[in-house]
Formats: sequence, structure tokens, C-alpha cells
Amino acid sequence: MKSRKSFLLRINPDLYEALEAWAQQELRSINGQIEFILKEAVRKRGRETGDSGQRTADRGLGIGDSK
Repeated sequence: MKSRKSFLLRINPDLYEALEAWAQQELRSINGQIEFILKEAVRKRGRETGDSGQRTADRGLGIGDSK
């Protein structure tokens, strides 16, 4: 399994509370919810990597992976 990158995120308390409520509604942790939102944003933008032209979904980010 690939290791995950950890980093500190400073966020407005009101935004955190909104994300936390959203995460609870979808039965996710706050971290899982933020990662889900970011993956969806990357997928919707259709971002490609600079190396081989493969979309990020093909690069193991879990975007579009079936569960």
C-alpha cells in the first residue's frame, strides 16, 4: 500500500464545523471527507500529470476506483 502524505491544514472554525457535519451525514471522518472533496475537485477539473499524460485517476489517487 502506498504511504500517505501528512500535512497541517489551518482552516476557519466555521468551515471546519460545516465539513464535520457534512462528513457525519455521509458517515466519513473529517479527514476522509476533505480527501473525498479534493479528489472530486481534481477529477472534475480533469487535471493531468505532467509526466505521461495519464489522468490522476490512473495514477493511483483512488479517483474513479471502484470499491
